[in-house]
Amino acid sequence: MTRFLRAWAHLEEGLVAFLLALMTLVTFSYVMVNNLYTVFYDAADWFPFAETPLFAIGDFIIDLAQEMTWSIALTKACFAWLIFLGMAYIVRIGANIGVDLIVRLLPERARRGVGILTCLICIAYTALFAISSYTWVQALMRAGIGAEDLDSYGVLQWHITIIVPIGFTLVLIRLIEVLVRMLRGQQITMELSNESTDALKLQDEAGNEEKPT
Repeated sequence: MTRFLRAWAHLEEGLVAFLLALMTLVTFSYVMVNNLYTVFYDAADWFPFAETPLFAIGDFIIDLAQEMTWSIALTKACFAWLIFLGMAYIVRIGANIGVDLIVRLLPERARRGVGILTCLICIAYTALFAISSYTWVQALMRAGIGAEDLDSYGVLQWHITIIVPIGFTLVLIRLIEVLVRMLRGQQITMELSNESTDALKLQDEAGNEEKPT
């Protein structure tokens, strides 16, 4: 079981990195193609003896750019997948932002009780969205509607939106893991990231580095 969890953690991180890389590559390619044709048009003005092939290359690149409307749709789809995979990843590493200044002033037992209650509310909220999104995706599957600018490649809307129930299900599993740890006494609260505490730590570290040795 431990090996499976480690493998899944690595797969989760790999998918996030892959989506980020794919979004960057597609966006970069689209921007390059949309601006590259001007180089050949300008070169045709500078070198009249070669204007015919240069204009031909520029026209080809313009046609290619006009056909790359799929790149925007693909980037949006990758971004959506990144969001919902990222939610589960953030809950796993405890990087979601928490405003818990008052909770930190409570005794340990009270903090643990508040943490359990908060986790239960988050579980109920996530389960509701997981069930609702699953019903929504089922409706899209029955409708068979093509994805915008990607339907010509056989991509349907539910192929993209399937990540919504998957993402909420993964978050639900992570939240249940957190709840189990709190019930076992291995964790007091949801261990949320605290921006003010992190900022003070960074300030202290910077101050220590500046002090002469």
